[in-house]
Amino acid sequence: MSTGLGDLKVFSGSAHPQLARQIAEFLGIPLGQARLRRFPDSEVSFQIDENIRGTDVFIVQPTCADVDRHIMEMCVMIDAFRRSSASRITAVIPYYGYARQDRKDKPRVPISAKLVANLLSAAGANRVLTMDLHKAQIQGFFDIPVDHLFAAPVIINHCRGLAYPNLTVVSPDAGGAERARAYAKRLDGDLAIIDKRRSDDGTAEVMNVVGEVRGRTCIIQDDIIDTAGTIVKAAHALKANGAERVVACAVHGVLSGPAIERLEAAPIDQVIVTNTIPLTTERARGCTKIKQLSVARLLGQAIRSIHEETSVSSLFV
Repeated sequence: MSTGLGDLKVFSGSAHPQLARQIAEFLGIPLGQARLRRFPDSEVSFQIDENIRGTDVFIVQPTCADVDRHIMEMCVMIDAFRRSSASRITAVIPYYGYARQDRKDKPRVPISAKLVANLLSAAGANRVLTMDLHKAQIQGFFDIPVDHLFAAPVIINHCRGLAYPNLTVVSPDAGGAERARAYAKRLDGDLAIIDKRRSDDGTAEVMNVVGEVRGRTCIIQDDIIDTAGTIVKAAHALKANGAERVVACAVHGVLSGPAIERLEAAPIDQVIVTNTIPLTTERARGCTKIKQLSVARLLGQAIRSIHEETSVSSLFV
C-alpha cells in the first residue's frame, strides 16, 4: 500500500501488540519488524529491523498502565523513526493517558495532558490519531494535526444487537450528558442523568436520578471506567429507582484497583468496554460480566484514510 508518502507501515509498542496485529491484519499488511526491549536498569532499547526511509509510519501505543513507561516508549520509538528518515510519523494512541489532568482545577498543579502533547511533538510526531479523549479540547493542546475518533458506532451496534426493550441511556454525571444524549438518540431511547451531591453534613454522596427509569433497561454510558466507583453507585441508584436492568458501557476499561470486585458485586448485568486498553489481569479476563469490543477495524479505516489522504470525517460519528 503506497502513496506519495511511501509505503504504509504499522509498528507496535509493548502496551497493546494484539490491537496492533488486528489493525495490520485489517489493512492486509504485516506488522513492522522492530525490537523493543529493556536494559537491566529499565531504560528503553528500541531498534527498527527494516528499511523505513520515506515510509508512512503509524505507531500503535495506548498510554495505559504502566502509563509513564508507555509514554516514554512511544517517544523513544518516534525519535528512532524520525532519525531513520520516515516521511511521516503518526502516533496512534487509542487511550490517551493523563487526559484527566487537562486544566488547573486547584492551585499549583500541572496540566499534564498538555505536557504529554508537547513530549510527542518534541519527539518528532507529525500527527496523532486518538479515540474518545476525556475532553475534546485536548486536541487544541497539539500544534500538529489530531484525528479524534469515537467508539460510539462500535458500542451502539453492539447495544442494538442486544435488543433491550424500554431503553434509557444514563449519564453518571452532568458532564457526560451530551455524550449520553447522542447515544440515546441513535438507540431510540430516553435520557436520564445522575445528579451527584454531598449530603447536608458532607459525609455521604447522594445520587438523585433525573429522568424516568422505573421498569426500564438502563445503559450507563461513560468514557472511562477506572476504579468503577461512580458506575457502581449509579447502578445502585438506578435499581433503587425501579430500573429493571442495568448495563454499563465505556470506551476505555482502565479497571484499576478494586474495579473488578466492585463490578462483580454490583447490580449490573453486563459491562461493555472496547479494546483501546487490553484486559491485563487474569481477574478482568475471567469476569463474565465484561464484554470487550474491538475498535481495530475503526482504527484501521482511519489509518487507511490518513495514508491515502482521503476524508476521515465519516468515521467521527
